[in-house]
Amino acid sequence: MLERTVELQELKDGVLDGPGERATAQQHARGKLTARERIDLLLDPGSFVEVEGLRRHRATGFGLEARRPHTDGVITGWGTVDGRTVFVYAHDFRIFGGALGEAHAAKIHKIMDMAESAGAPLISLNDGAGARIQEGVTALAGYGGIFTRNVRASGVIPQISVMLGPCAGGAAYSPALTDFVFMVNGTSQMFVTGPDVVQAVTGEHISHDDLGGARVHSRDSGVAAFAHDDEASCLEEVRYLLSFLPANNQETPPAAPAGDPADRRTDRLLDLVPADPARPYDMRTVIEEVVDDGEYLEVHAHWARNLVCALARIDGQVVGLVANQPMVTAGVLDIDASEKGARFVATCDAFNIPLVTLVDVPGFLPGADQEHRGIIRHGAKLLYAYCSATVPRIQVILRKAYGGAYIVMDSRSIGADLSFAWPSNEIAVMGAEGAANVVFRREIAAAPDPEARRAELVGQYREELMHPYYAAERGLVDDVIDPAGTRAVLARSLAALRRKRSSTPYRKHGNPPM
Repeated sequence: MLERTVELQELKDGVLDGPGERATAQQHARGKLTARERIDLLLDPGSFVEVEGLRRHRATGFGLEARRPHTDGVITGWGTVDGRTVFVYAHDFRIFGGALGEAHAAKIHKIMDMAESAGAPLISLNDGAGARIQEGVTALAGYGGIFTRNVRASGVIPQISVMLGPCAGGAAYSPALTDFVFMVNGTSQMFVTGPDVVQAVTGEHISHDDLGGARVHSRDSGVAAFAHDDEASCLEEVRYLLSFLPANNQETPPAAPAGDPADRRTDRLLDLVPADPARPYDMRTVIEEVVDDGEYLEVHAHWARNLVCALARIDGQVVGLVANQPMVTAGVLDIDASEKGARFVATCDAFNIPLVTLVDVPGFLPGADQEHRGIIRHGAKLLYAYCSATVPRIQVILRKAYGGAYIVMDSRSIGADLSFAWPSNEIAVMGAEGAANVVFRREIAAAPDPEARRAELVGQYREELMHPYYAAERGLVDDVIDPAGTRAVLARSLAALRRKRSSTPYRKHGNPPM
């Protein structure tokens, strides 16, 4: 038995060493860590438990029978992040370029099934060359099994994809099915067809990074929620994200001791937000004032920047914040912002994260381009997400809230539990100037001094229909509050709604706008 134990230890040491120092040096030369180094950075020290480390493929042909390394190019198992269990799989690019074969896929299927059964987050560390060509259709079927499990676990457990190398072809659809995607500048790329295919079909010459790098997907396409300059900071941010998420959809997000008083006054907001609705300001400074210790994690920070989506805590409890950003295109809603907000609202609702919506919106972005690209359909996605959400929902109207955009930004009429407004609020079908031009068009045109009469009627419209208490008088705003008391109002309201329960009619599933 002693001899066999020594033999076992030697075998396992070989598995841990992997394909050798040369392969490791080549991986480092690419500016990338090995799969095990990544796992060590992600998980609490000494917590990783490997599953099927001795697995090898059974494929033959094309020389595969002579190359049967242990792990088959993917490391699977579980460990802890801040003491909480997570499941993880990591492609080992040093073995078959991290390409997926039958045994490789079976290992991933097993760990995905374990994560779902255990009700714990699943994290994939992606660095693979796609399907293993030598194994043909069995490799493709392996991806089908991954996609099916991604969908089955959607909204059940948090799924996080960390892109640390190439991800091409059908393989890119697994990250797209997960809740959050991280990328690293310069080393990770995602695309359905690579640069060579693009050039062959279209004649366009483009680099891997320009086609599907981290900057492209975090700024232009919206595929990546987070982009980082190195793997260490990327994996540290994954740990930070997990601190806001529950283990599964049956639990509430982890609370934290609140060192920041819940009733702290936010007097700085009186100076931060101009009363003039046409003057811009940075909505992120408002968020910093109302959340615990000014700390928050912004999701999709570089994409659709006219809408801010962030995770934070108020009085120690996790909240999801959705806010118009007046610094970018005046905070209007457009196609990308609607997509971004809808996805974030749905994610928060799936994982029992209350929603706080900060409103300062002039409307939807006008123009033929937006209409032709389907702003009606895409804007409806945000509306659908809010209407479907059953978590506590609180709206705060800071300044302007015009037209359909006011309704979509979680108004009382679509189910917000509570709506508050600052005394600077203007809630109306449109701005006073535009409204007066429509309502009083003939009267203005017939006046001896049209401009003077127009100014007079604009003031009249604003005074009668847009004064700060108009919506409150009609029960569409629960209270008009002092901006300096915003944090305290939110903390009390969230505490009151913490055990909110909602029932929805039976249905197989909804049919949201796509």
